[in-house]
Amino acid sequence: MPVYVYRNLKTGETFELEQRITEPALTEHPESGDPVKRLIQPVGIAFKGSGFYVTDSRKESSGGSKEQGGSSDS
Repeated sequence: MPVYVYRNLKTGETFELEQRITEPALTEHPESGDPVKRLIQPVGIAFKGSGFYVTDSRKESSGGSKEQGGSSDS
């Protein structure tokens, strides 16, 4: 199950809560009843290094030339 981060709008406290995707977002703190807002978190993935191109996962076309974008011998 995903973990969502919420902020208490009165105290500024942030807390995490494990919820199902189908469950609605909280509007009140589970313990104090204060209003809360779900925070958007950055994605936990980073692409580092060389080799991450659009063409990496594509299959070669059957009618096209296999040499595309290579160096020319002129």
